Amino acid sequence: MSSAFKAFLNSPVGPKTTHFWGPVSNWGIILASVADTQKPPEMISGNMTGVLCVYSALFVRFAWMVRPRNYFLMVTHSCNECVQLYQLSRWARLQGFLGKKKEPEAQE
Repeated sequence: MSSAFKAFLNSPVGPKTTHFWGPVSNWGIILASVADTQKPPEMISGNMTGVLCVYSALFVRFAWMVRPRNYFLMVTHSCNECVQLYQLSRWARLQGFLGKKKEPEAQE
């Protein structure tokens, strides 16, 4: 085994710790959010998306402040923050907060 791989394997944020597997599992949230970008914006919960934005922003800061710094966690939550902000903008546009409000089509 190379010394660099061995150092990574035994590091405080390596794959033998929850500091590695926690961010790996969080990628499920990100992948689900990316898949949801193809769904209509009427299905977006503004409250839940806002909560996820705050949650990810707090964890980006946490990952930066914790010792040893957990860059993997920081990147994971930064990606989630980007996807959630995009979803929030889709919801806000639908609600009329960002431009014209979409009028429901009249049925004949």
